[in-house]
Order: sequence, then structure tokens, then C-alpha cells
Amino acid sequence: MCLLFIAISVKAQERFEDIKKLYPDYNELIVSDLLQYDFSIENKKLKVIQDNHYESMILSEHGIQNNQESFTYSELVKLNSYDAYSVIDNNGREKKIKVTQTNENPYHSNNIFHYDIKERQLIFPNLAVGAKKVFDYQVEFKDPYLLHKFLFQKSMLPCRNATIEVKADKNIEIGYKIFNDPNHNIVFTQTEKKGRILYSWTLKDAKPIRIDDNSPGYLHELPHIDVYIKSYKIDDREVKVLGDVSQLYNYYSEFVKNLNKTEHKELKELSLKLTENQPDEISKVKSIFYWVKDNISYIAFENGYEGFIPREASVVYERKFGDCKDMSSLITAMANYAGIKNVSISWIGTREIPYSYNELATPSVDNHMIAVYKNNDRYYFLDATNKYTRFGIPTAFIQGKQALVYGKDQYKIVDVPITSAEDNAALDEAEFKIDGDKLIGTGKLSLMGYNRSIILDQLNYASGNERLDFMTQLLLKGNNKYRLINYTEENLEDRDQPYIIHSKFDIDNYLVRVDKDIFLGLCVDKRFVELLLDDDRQWKFDLDFVANSTSSYTLEIPKGYTIKYLPENFTIDNNLFFVHTTYKTKDNKVNVTIEIHSKKIVIEKSDFTLWNNTIKKMKRNFSETLILTQK
Repeated sequence: MCLLFIAISVKAQERFEDIKKLYPDYNELIVSDLLQYDFSIENKKLKVIQDNHYESMILSEHGIQNNQESFTYSELVKLNSYDAYSVIDNNGREKKIKVTQTNENPYHSNNIFHYDIKERQLIFPNLAVGAKKVFDYQVEFKDPYLLHKFLFQKSMLPCRNATIEVKADKNIEIGYKIFNDPNHNIVFTQTEKKGRILYSWTLKDAKPIRIDDNSPGYLHELPHIDVYIKSYKIDDREVKVLGDVSQLYNYYSEFVKNLNKTEHKELKELSLKLTENQPDEISKVKSIFYWVKDNISYIAFENGYEGFIPREASVVYERKFGDCKDMSSLITAMANYAGIKNVSISWIGTREIPYSYNELATPSVDNHMIAVYKNNDRYYFLDATNKYTRFGIPTAFIQGKQALVYGKDQYKIVDVPITSAEDNAALDEAEFKIDGDKLIGTGKLSLMGYNRSIILDQLNYASGNERLDFMTQLLLKGNNKYRLINYTEENLEDRDQPYIIHSKFDIDNYLVRVDKDIFLGLCVDKRFVELLLDDDRQWKFDLDFVANSTSSYTLEIPKGYTIKYLPENFTIDNNLFFVHTTYKTKDNKVNVTIEIHSKKIVIEKSDFTLWNNTIKKMKRNFSETLILTQK
């Protein structure tokens, strides 16, 4: 049975006025966000029911516009029932108006392990100031390993009461882990009633959240809990579920233990052909990896346990498309056909998930699968879902994470390194001449590592004017009068070489003439110094990767002119950056070289002041003006 909304015996308008005084600056208030698990043994089987209750109140005219809510379910989390209605004031009494406008749609998630998730959208009628939106729904979990985490803050609205409750038979042992509650604001209670244990965690008066741009992800910041079942007993027989990495691995391994047992002749022949002329094993693996990237399209499609079970390599090969698990299956099978035994399928979480396996050994720690190749003491992380990432570095979104590597006898946890700044180098070179009031120039931009793969991923299928517009923004220098005349590209398909763009351009209204003097700044790309963090920023700042960026700009001094003022060299070296600006003159030319080496992939809140102070110093330096004067 779904939870029932129980109206309190006071007038709706009186309650609204009381609440409005407590929350005068908000358009809506979440009155209650309640999740209840019921764990029981029925017919000698574990039964997991989840009841959900949500109630919010409209506090202003603007709040009326938010008339939609939704919830999700799937084949593995079956929807049993739901009810939804508006509660309005009817002459001092509460009146329910049932929701009749509702739609079921596919749910789109960033996770790669999503599975046939459906979203039920609810449209609440007759909303007015003081009205409430209420909905209840019940789902049943077909798999006790896949319980949902509960976020105590999950909205841009304040919440009076966020509670998760677990009611369990005595012969069911649970575990839980709370994250992002440093001040212990979440109140825990445990009671026993009628032979059952009731666990409860509550956070009251949670503030609304504001998700800052370029943050690592909400799980890094918001208070939440992961509840899981450790074990249960049936007829004095203990069944272990979760609790440590070995139990999680045992669960995962059931999905892959029978994978690729049948030989596929055509795929084997291809694998041998791709590797037959390669000089060593690393080259063989690289050849297979690049073939999968180039020939298998990434498409995420899951239904039920297909969200966890990789498809047979033969199926992926014949279809020429698959998801992360399918690509991993294909890579490992092809390596095995080529006689390479130390390539294994592996589970991993992307960087938006903050947990390690030792912190939380449940499926919540993972949302991705890759292949892992071991050569002597080095591991290569083979994630084919990003077409442009080169062999030898992991995809950017798994840096610093842990991979749970499958083995027939024993699993292994392997740390994924942070790719070095040197591997992600960017070199921007340009030569300028003064032509009247314009700068005319030629440029060469060379991108390596993630600088290369991220830009090419963004370009992807862009062509014509769309590609020209993208290139203009990428190569932009000086001011918005920058005009990209033409460009050519190199190494689009060669992942092991820098992606290079040659350009020809001009910049109008950039230099200033005063009497006999010409003023202009040689540091023509100042976009990095616009990355000041807001004073009220609440979340960490995620750079995605560290990189070495070098800019070298050379100006030909016009005939009849000489240098009147040359800016001084400049250096910063702290925990976040190494910055070095060097001015040189030679053969009637002046050059500025700017080196910016970032040192941290995530900027912590404690680093915000240093970050902003560094950016301000860089901005002042980059704004220094070169002065030329007539002889």
C-alpha cells in the first residue's frame, strides 16, 4: 500500500501564513521528502519495497509556474502504484484535486549503467498560492543489490523535512554510509517495534542548493546516504549480499563469467590480421583498441540486467555498435584471439562519483566499464567510448578513479593516474604585422592529449559555417574584431600526433595610435584570466584535467619604429600554477612567450582565494602594453 497523506486539523490559510513567515524569500517549499524501505522475508525470499512521499507548498505567484514533478522506475525497480493530487484551500478546508495529466517517458541519464529507466511526469492542476503538490508511489526492487541512494538535499528549494526510514526483520542485517555531513546534522534513530527494527535518518530545514558551473558533481557536495543489505537469514541459512569488495565482485562476476566462450571465426581472423605485423604486444593491443574506436559506434541501450551484462563480442562486431560494456567485451575478446591474455574487462566509476571501493562496496561506486591491459608493471586503461583519446592515457572522466579488474582467480583494484600536464600540452603560435590600424597574422595551434580529444569531440560532425564559427571562437585573439580568413587542419585521424590548425586572420581596432606612438598588448589571448571564481561560490571548481599551455606571439616592428617600452618578465609559482611570461627582441621583431602550467585538477574551496589572486596577477601582467615609437 502506498503512503497516505494525513491532513492536519488546522486551516490551510493559517498554516500557509505561518510557513510563509519562516520562508519569506522563496517561491516554494518542500514540506516533506520521505523514502521508506521495507525489508522482509516472504515465502523464503527477500522482499524489498520502497514507499515514497513528496509534499511541497506554493509560497508565491512565481511558484505556481512549477506545476510539474516526476519519479522514475524500471524493469528491475517495478512500479506497483502511485497517487498524485493538488491540495487547495476551499473555504478554510483542504480539498484534494487528483492529477489526471500524466506521461511516461524514457529517462535520459549521464550514467552509462542506466537501464530501461522510465520517468513518470505529473502535471498538478489548480495551483495557487498556499496550494500543495503531493504525490506517493511504491516500487519493488527485484534485485537487493541495486537500492537507491537518498539525497537529503536535491533541489533548488528549501526542505523542512527530508527523511529516509528502513523497516527490517530482525534476521536482515543492513549497512549504510553517510556522505557530506561534516557537522552531523543528519539525525539517526534506531528503535524496535513488534519484532522489527526501524532505522531513521532525518535532516531538517535543509537549505536550497545552487549548482555552480564546472563542479565535480552533486555527490561530491550534497549530504546523502547509501543504504544496503549486508545479509539475511532463511531457515538459519545466512545469505550474504554486500559489505566488502569481494562480495561486490562476486555479484559482478556472475554477469561476465560465461562471456565470449564461443569462438567467432571472422572476428578471430580480423584480430590476427590487425596484429600480425605489429612489432610488440603493446602495438598489438593499440591496433585492436584503435580499430574498435574507429569501427564501433557508441550507443547506450539497456533493458533490465542488460545494464550490467556485456554483450557477446561476436554480436557487437556484427552490429558495429554497442555501449561501454560491449566495447570492453569486444576489446578483451580480440586481444584473446590475438594471443594476448592480460587484457581484462573492468568496472569503474566516473569522476562524478566520489567513492572508492573501500569506502562503499556497492554498485553505487560504478557507472562505467572498460578494458584494462597490463604490460609488466604498467596498466593501460582502454576506454573506447571516446573516439579521440589516444592509447596510453585514460579518458578524462576516469582520471584518479579505481578500476575493479576481473580475473578468473582473483580481482584486482587498480588506481587510474591523473594524466600529466605535459601529456595535455597546448602550443599557440602566431606572427603579426601591423597594417594600418589592423593586425594581420598567421597562426599555428597544436593540441595534445585531452586538449586534442575534447576539441575534436566538440567539433565531431561540424562542417561548413558551423565549423568555421567553432574555429573562430577557438582561435579568437585580441578582441571581437578578430576575423578568421582561412584555416587548415592536420592529424585529424592520427591520435598519436598533435591536432594542428594553421590559420590566417586579421584583428581590427586592436592597436592605438597616439602622436608618434603605437600601443598594443602582445598577450592577445586573455580568456584564461576571465576564470575568476564568484565570491559566493559554494562548490569546488573542476578543471577536468591539468595541462601545459604555451603561447608564443611575435610582432614584426614596422619600418621607422623602435621599441619605447617593453613589459617586464613575470613569474608566478604556487600550489595551483606555474606562470612565466618572457619578452624578447631579435631581428626587428619582438616576442612574448607565456607559459601556464596548471597543477591541480580540482580546486578546493580552501584554494579559492589563491586562485583568484593568481588570476588577478596574471590579468594585470597580460594587460601590459608594448609601446612602439617613430624614430
